[in-house]
Amino acid sequence: MMNETKADKTMTCKACNAVCQRYGKHRNGLLRFRCPKCGKTYTEPHRRTLDTMYIPQEKAVLALRLLLEGNSIRSTERITELDRNTIMSLLVKAGERCQALMDSKLRNLHMEHIQIDEIWTFVQKKARRVRKDDSPEIGDQWVFVAIDADTKLIPAFHIGKRHYSDTRTFLWDLYGRIEGRTQITTDGLNHYRAGVPDTFGLDVDFAQVVKMFDHGQYESSEARYSPSPIVEVISKVRSGDPDPDHISTSFVERQNLTMRMAIRRFTRLTNAFSKKLVNLKMAVALHFAYYNFCRVHSSLRVTPAMEARLTDHVWTIAELLA
Repeated sequence: MMNETKADKTMTCKACNAVCQRYGKHRNGLLRFRCPKCGKTYTEPHRRTLDTMYIPQEKAVLALRLLLEGNSIRSTERITELDRNTIMSLLVKAGERCQALMDSKLRNLHMEHIQIDEIWTFVQKKARRVRKDDSPEIGDQWVFVAIDADTKLIPAFHIGKRHYSDTRTFLWDLYGRIEGRTQITTDGLNHYRAGVPDTFGLDVDFAQVVKMFDHGQYESSEARYSPSPIVEVISKVRSGDPDPDHISTSFVERQNLTMRMAIRRFTRLTNAFSKKLVNLKMAVALHFAYYNFCRVHSSLRVTPAMEARLTDHVWTIAELLA
């Protein structure tokens, strides 16, 4: 128990209730106390950056930076010499804080041109290997992503199945963050056709970019992972009066590439895929918070959050964890 007076700070031993004596300082400046009876030492009360985790902040920041630059859990373990379970706990705690940060900061946004797309990944196993008795969290997962074409800010994302219910959940989350009328361009997913007008009502100019693929182009086994060639791209106006010059999904598709490169569990044909859905969600939350507030966009020369006037400086990873 800590007792603070004008003259000094004292601490009572939790084991024998004796008044502890000053016992120097930590390297970070925090006072240390020692019980004269039992010899136990204590540190003055303070807020831990990582709650109950005892790893140094510098090493925690290094581990998160490695994860954010496309390293796997085990490669991060080898570089930092932290246990893989510690790294996973760190990822979850950081992801939770990033999720709370974006939920509070990304509100009342004015965005004129929003692009929406989904990116595929999976948990434990791909859809064709999922059994009937497996958890619904196992198998294919889709990350719904919205990006502001002007500021490159990611206002909303959602991880779930490519079903109408998850599409609506994502759209309602996006709707709750936007103020005023906006133009939305999505890919050709059919769920958006009813979901966007039902969610945004008359406050949206909505169009879809539908791509036609030649799925019969590749028939050999060597080309099983090659994308089918695009034979036609059709822009379809669904509601309102969208500007034809801004009917595009180019920026959100480029963001999909950024995710593939920056999050190891999204890399194709590796064994670094997600084993738990919660870990996938926290990794994505960490990525988008870092992308919005910490990573300087090459074309903007500032972070998306700075371009959107949500902050006036480039954030550090330590600020995300605060």
